[in-house]
Amino acid sequence: MEYKQLIERNPDIMLGKPIIRGTRISVELVMRKLADGYSIADLLKSYPHLTKEQILAALEYAADIIANEETLETA
Repeated sequence: MEYKQLIERNPDIMLGKPIIRGTRISVELVMRKLADGYSIADLLKSYPHLTKEQILAALEYAADIIANEETLETA
C-alpha cells in the first residue's frame, strides 16, 4: 500500500496535522481510537465513510514517522 496517496498534510486543514485525504479525520484520531481499544471494524462502524485501506494507511504513516524519528540520549 502507498499511504502517500491516502494521507495528506495541509496547513489549511486541522492546522497541518496529517489527515486521511478528503476528510478531517487525523492520523492521530485513528491512532488514539485504536489505542483505546477500538478495532478496525469498530472504526469502520463509527466512521462509515472511511475504508479499511485508509485506516491501514494511517497506521503505515504513523509507523514510518516513528521509524524515522531521532532518539535523544537521556542521562
